[in-house]
Order: sequence, then structure tokens, then C-alpha cells
Amino acid sequence: MPVDDSVWKFMQKHLGYTDDELDLFRNNPKNLDIISKAPALMKKTIIAEVVASHGCNSHHRVGDRLYFDGAGNLITKLNPKRICVYAMSALAGPIYVVNELFYAGVDPNEMRLNRVGCFDVGVRCGGWGHIVLEVKMEERENSPD
Repeated sequence: MPVDDSVWKFMQKHLGYTDDELDLFRNNPKNLDIISKAPALMKKTIIAEVVASHGCNSHHRVGDRLYFDGAGNLITKLNPKRICVYAMSALAGPIYVVNELFYAGVDPNEMRLNRVGCFDVGVRCGGWGHIVLEVKMEERENSPD
């Protein structure tokens, strides 16, 4: 799918690329494919829902949700005031997979291994607490900004 020059100029400004760097970026076929799918991706929200929690120091509870835009950026105004860094780090892998599946034309909600946990092993194993998050993608109801 062709990408309009104005989109490339936007990306150049957005990413702070020189003309040479933009040429490198544009000449990578993977980037062309990704940029052509970006408008559809920006209509999506990635949600990580707490499906298990015990002893969590940050008080993440079952049913709590963390919201990310389609590109994986935290939508701060939709999220709790406190988010555990260990929960966030556990989400990097599955959010990357959600993006990859979307770019490949596969429904990200078909991901089989869509649950991750913080690395705290919980009190029974010498830690403090543990949470499990389930990741999915939904249509965005409204603009996050």
C-alpha cells in the first residue's frame, strides 16, 4: 500500500530524523508495511487486565486494567495513579507480540499465551506478592488524548 509523502515527513519530524535517516527508514520494506497499517492500529487499545492478585504492594486488584494505545504507549489519564514497574516490565513482551500479530494481519486476540505475571514470586516462595495480567486488543471507544 503506498504511503503519502506527508506521512513520511510527519514521521521524520516525529522521530527527529535527518534526511539521510529518513531515506534509510523509508527504504526498509518492513517500515513501509508498518506505516501503511498505522492508521488502523491507532484505532485500537491494548488492555492488560489483572486476573489474579495476592499480596501486591501496589494494590493491583483483580479487574484492574492498564490501558495502552495501539503502539504500546501508556494512556496515563486512563490508568491508576500507581502502577508497579514490575507489572509494566512484564507487559513489554506481550504488547510487542500484539503489535507483531496486528502488522502480520492476525487478530492479536488469537494469541494463545496472553498472560504474564510480575516477577515477584509471592509470599509462599519468599517474595511479597504476585499478580497475573491478561493482554488483549480492543477497538478504541474514543480518543485517548
